Amino acid sequence: MGEQKAKVFDAENMIAGRLGATVAKAALKGDRIVVVNIEKAVITGDRKTVIDAYKLRRKIKTSTKPEKGPLHQKRPDKMFRRMVRGMLPWSTSRAMDAYKRIQVFMGVPKEYAETEKIVLEKLRYSSPRRKCVTIGDLSEELGWTSLEVE
Repeated sequence: MGEQKAKVFDAENMIAGRLGATVAKAALKGDRIVVVNIEKAVITGDRKTVIDAYKLRRKIKTSTKPEKGPLHQKRPDKMFRRMVRGMLPWSTSRAMDAYKRIQVFMGVPKEYAETEKIVLEKLRYSSPRRKCVTIGDLSEELGWTSLEVE
């Protein structure tokens, strides 16, 4: 059995939650998924509200180990993978296998530069009046400093 061809999703101006649900469902069906340009995906909502919510999550401590709170990622690619992991039925080995089939990249890697990318228009963020923040901007606000994307 040969290498399975990957479905390459372009996340530019896509709503992150909806894209994550689509990616999780495709991975559960057995497809190999690659998501590129994840730093350009958007999270809808007022910018200040979204950033404050993520900052609050980073400060939460557990009662048994107050020095170790839940670890929330700052990098855009890891942040999105964690979103997708939350959308998988994690108690099954099927979900763990699906999670391993998902790759997320900032920018477009050389091996996927010429590949035709899937752009789902129904997931694209298009309203100029509504408020949103990109995952890259959110990561910068949380303290991530390396936004050099290839």
